[in-house]
Amino acid sequence: MISSSDKGKVILAGAGPGDADLITLKLKNRLGEADVIITDRLVNPSIVNEHARKDALIVFAGKQGYNDASATREKISALIIEHAQKGKKVLRLKGGDVAFFSNVLDELITCKQNNIPFEIIPGITAASGASAYAGIPLTARNHSQGVQWLTYNPNSNYTPERWKELACTSDTLVFYMAAKNICELTAHLLRYNESADTGIAVIEQATTIYQQVHISSLKSCTKDFADKNFGSPSLVIIGSVVKLHDEFNWFKTSNTGTIFQPL
Repeated sequence: MISSSDKGKVILAGAGPGDADLITLKLKNRLGEADVIITDRLVNPSIVNEHARKDALIVFAGKQGYNDASATREKISALIIEHAQKGKKVLRLKGGDVAFFSNVLDELITCKQNNIPFEIIPGITAASGASAYAGIPLTARNHSQGVQWLTYNPNSNYTPERWKELACTSDTLVFYMAAKNICELTAHLLRYNESADTGIAVIEQATTIYQQVHISSLKSCTKDFADKNFGSPSLVIIGSVVKLHDEFNWFKTSNTGTIFQPL
């Protein structure tokens, strides 16, 4: 049996929403110390290329929803165990922040069950990055005093009561992993009396040179977005704060429609 003193360490870290400058100093330091880096496809490759040790082993996990060929949670956990039990310092690098819809619990359980020491480094989540770079404060006086972070897909098990709560709230609603089903999402909200004029923003490739911001309303969503194929990752913001985009949109790119598909 391998004792904890013979094992390495696992660092679970968020690499931010895309802009390579939006990483923490702690992550920068850990990148320079790691023996093995297991990185997701949404991590800007330049972060690893610039800050990792030249002799570090880089493993591309490629975790992606709706893609059966991407790495499974079981495979990623096995990689963590394999290298940590060899005494390596393993950096598990995820896009955004590790605490937001990242399956970090599976990796925490893996470390705990195998008596592997671990550390968690937060990152800027997609909601913070996308809203900031789109000039949309998630809370703002006279607009919204709260935020709800959610996901949506056709298998989401929201009850009618929950849909009614979401439709009637004054909170800003931020939906991760929902752009592919945006018309169905807005139909649910409209069914439960959400104001048809409520603003909706879909932000593609947030904080990168490929960023695009699409603005509509719940009543116009189907007309405006029905034929859109939003690139991954995309974030959906719904609420009164969306109207602030026109006034405070500060981040300009030369992008004319090209969609960057990360690894």
